[in-house]
Order: sequence, then structure tokens, then C-alpha cells
Amino acid sequence: MKVMQINTVCGSGSVGRIMVDLIHALEAEGEQGMAAFGRREAPPGVQAYKFGTKPDMALHVLHTFFRGEHGFASGRQTERLIRKIEEYDPDIIHLHNIHGFFLNAERLFAYLKTAGRPVVWTLHDCWSFTGHCAYFDYCGCTKWKTGCEACPQYRNVYPYALFKDNSKHNYERKKAAFTGVPRLTLAAPSSWLSDLVRQSYLKEYPIRVIPNGIALDKFHPVENGLRNRLGMEKKFVLLGVASMWEERKGYAYFETLAERLDSSFRIILIGLSKEKLKKLPPGIYGVMRTESMEELAEYYSMADVYVNPTLEDNFPTTNLEALACGTPVITFATGGSVESVDDKTGKIVPKGDTEGLLRAIMELREEPSRREACLEKAKEYDKNHRFREYLDLYRELLEESHV
Repeated sequence: MKVMQINTVCGSGSVGRIMVDLIHALEAEGEQGMAAFGRREAPPGVQAYKFGTKPDMALHVLHTFFRGEHGFASGRQTERLIRKIEEYDPDIIHLHNIHGFFLNAERLFAYLKTAGRPVVWTLHDCWSFTGHCAYFDYCGCTKWKTGCEACPQYRNVYPYALFKDNSKHNYERKKAAFTGVPRLTLAAPSSWLSDLVRQSYLKEYPIRVIPNGIALDKFHPVENGLRNRLGMEKKFVLLGVASMWEERKGYAYFETLAERLDSSFRIILIGLSKEKLKKLPPGIYGVMRTESMEELAEYYSMADVYVNPTLEDNFPTTNLEALACGTPVITFATGGSVESVDDKTGKIVPKGDTEGLLRAIMELREEPSRREACLEKAKEYDKNHRFREYLDLYRELLEESHV
């Protein structure tokens, strides 16, 4: 069995790591996998093909900014990808994120409609069925159900169509491109996203809920004196982690917590930009990025609570990573973020409820340790089990194609 995975990046970011782990899972069973990607570089030891270029990405960014059309540029890069697919001749094509300034989605799907191969498309956000955005919870928009137009956030959220709202035309083009693909199966990491898909124009396709998995050999309790080295031995430590602290990730709530909590608490935020690092309020210790999963696990392990005040999200792997390190999670009741947290492993707070967030922190501080419950819950998300679900899906689709 040969499977080609397609994503924005390879080996970096949560989705890029998932793609590489799936390839390793295939190889462990004597199968073959290739990663096709558009940006950055692939890690060593992975059969990979980079078809994007920096100049093309820049042109795609300009296309999005000035024409309001994201996912409709990069025609030459996409043709190069299609030629590689034909050369590699996979039994299954597995799509992940196809947005990210590197691919012409319209051209790719025109090819998929005639390729004669089973296709799996894992949706990691909502971009596939909107006229612009990857998420719409924060602004409370429901236009995607019937047809996007007059987008309320086209300028200020990814993919940032700064000078033109083209959401109506984008919606129509994406609907025409993404529907009618023979033998396409969708996958979603959360029940929340799966339910949304069933209300969208993608409802014609079968969909499986396959939660993200994590590497339990990387994320596990680590005792190495980090708390002492940071001078936080007697502090109650709250941790927040994001690849980029956008407004929707809830950064403002940490600023409020820093103002409201006394000196017995300390907040650590990972994933901050240089600009945010310069403006951190007292009570917050900032980290731009960690150098490895092992280092990140050190921070999860030393924290007393992982706080995720996200205002819109699919199925954040940071929740899983914290649980795997024995750290309870507090999250807003947003998207699929609640699906990995129960009353034994943390607290769920109504979205945007600052007072509820404070109460949850205080309650966890006084309650007995939830470490063992967190570690037990994390076993459900062992990547080896979760990737097995994809391998089983691949084989099921191949069997159907041979009937």
C-alpha cells in the first residue's frame, strides 16, 4: 500500500507532525508513504517532496491580500504536485491542510475528480466549507451554512484578505470544487467539527471522527528541577501554550489573570512573539518557543494547571500533551477543546467567563492531585492507537475499491 500525504508543512506544527507520524506508522507495517508539502523543510528520514517555493508563496500572499482569493493561486506549483502524484502512483491520497499560500485547491480537486483513487481528507479546521475563514465561532457567524458574503472578519483573521472581501465568490468556487469527488472520505479530529461538516455543503461525504494522537514516549511526566531553575519553587504555576498567540487563543485572559492573582501564582506562556515578550505584565514569564518536544514536556510537567482560554478551536493537542504530563486542564467550552477534558482531569468554563476561570483555578489549587487521572486519560490519545484507525481506514477503502 502506498499513501501520499499532502499538507502545508512537513514535520513541523501539529499537523505536519501528524503527517510524518502517519508515514512512519505505514512504514512500520511494511507499507509506503510519501509527504508532499509546500513550505519549510522536511525532517531527515522521511520520503518527502517539496513542490512549493518562497517566491510562489509571496505571490499567493499578494493574491490573497489584494484579490481576497485564498487557495486559488499557485497554479504551477500545483501542476508540479499533480505530476508527482502520477509518478509516485499512490493507492490512496490523504489530504490535510490545503490552505496556507502554497496550493491551488481548485486545480487539485479537478484532478482528484478524475484520478480514480480513494481520497481521505482530514479537516483540521473549517476553511474547507467557508468563503474565507478557518474559524467563525469567535464572531458568531453562520453564513457558511447557506452561502458566505459580507464577511465580518475578512481583514483581521487568517488568511487576511486585507483589501477585498471576496467571500461570496470564494464560497461558490470552493463548493463547486470540493463537492462531487468520487470515493472521498472525510475525517475530523473532533465530534464538534464533524457535526459542523454535516451542516455544510460537504455533507454528501462519509465522515469519521479520528482524534489527534500524541507521542506518549515524548510527553510524559518529567522531573528535572525546571521549577527550581526558574525560581518558582513555592509558586502555583499556570501554563499556556500556543504556536501563535492570536486573539482567538485567549491571550487577553492571561493578562487579566496576571492582574487578578496574587504573588503566590505565576503564569508561564510559551509561543510568544518578540513584541509580546517586550510588553509582558508582571506575573507572566514568557518563552518564545521550546527547542524540542522533550523541553515542552518539561514545562507541562512542572506546571500545576494548564490553562487554555481558547475562544475557537478544533481539537487542541496542547490539552492532550498537558494530560500526558499529568497536568490538569482548564478550558473554555469552545469547539472540540472540551472533548479531551472531564471532571476528573480538569475544569470546563463557559466561554469568556473570566470569573469562572478564576474560580476553576482556585478550586484546582485546593483539590487533591489529578495526576493519575490525567495520565490515564492521555492513554486514549496514544498516537499509535489513533494512527491505527487511519491505517484501518486506508485498508477498508482499498478493499471497497477492489469489490
